[in-house]
Amino acid sequence: MIQNNRHKYSVSAMCDVLGIARSTFYYTSVKQPENRTLQKDIKEIFKQSRNNYGTRKIKKELEKINRTVSRRRIGRVMKQTGLVSNYTVAQYKPFKSKVNEEPVKNVLARNFNGQEELAVVVSDLTYVRVNGRWNYVCLFVDLFNREIIGYSAGPEKTAKLVYKALSSIERSLDRIQLFHTDRGSEFKNQLIDEALEAFGIGRSLSMKGCPYDNAVAESMFNVVKIEFIKQMKFSSINQLERELQDYVNWFNRVRIHGTLDYLTPIEYRLGTL
Repeated sequence: MIQNNRHKYSVSAMCDVLGIARSTFYYTSVKQPENRTLQKDIKEIFKQSRNNYGTRKIKKELEKINRTVSRRRIGRVMKQTGLVSNYTVAQYKPFKSKVNEEPVKNVLARNFNGQEELAVVVSDLTYVRVNGRWNYVCLFVDLFNREIIGYSAGPEKTAKLVYKALSSIERSLDRIQLFHTDRGSEFKNQLIDEALEAFGIGRSLSMKGCPYDNAVAESMFNVVKIEFIKQMKFSSINQLERELQDYVNWFNRVRIHGTLDYLTPIEYRLGTL
């Protein structure tokens, strides 16, 4: 009201009539453009995160452009503008695979942090619908910086899919010291065993029925389901493979990680060289 009538009446007089302090009007007048800019920045960061970031990571990204904003305020802006993170719905596995009964010990012993680059690589598989049928994705993750270093997709949950992901790794395989997985039968295959032996890669298996022994891989696939699989519909395996390649590139080069001091996996790796 004051803004619309200030060409006819003085701001002081209108504030006296309305019973408000003049400073209140000027504070609001200055604050509105700043709020619009903040909304724009938050929307852009949220969009670049593929609708995945919450207040904590948005706060970190705002700090990169010299904007200090509380998480509470970011939350208010997100609520006002209808920005809802993909992290909302629980995920469920349709079935469990057979158990690998190999007498291999849990060498990793849940020592997930403080590893050197390529010292320990973990892996797991998850499911995805492609044109109404179940297909599967396999990922290899370096514990050092949570980087996805190998991946594959296919219609069958088998050792061949695991070997395909292993073959996709563009780093020197002889640098990998330990390969850790759960006891899914897809990780037991002569071809895989021969490859690990050829490159001198040690083996570690979770205890039977204990997902906590492969917690990083489990957590990784929870992220992939929420951020990638659940957000898209795949009409063919070719589309799944293309989109997976794009997601892995974004995950490694753009997505910041709280466990990496809010750096991307690539930034963290390059920063430690």
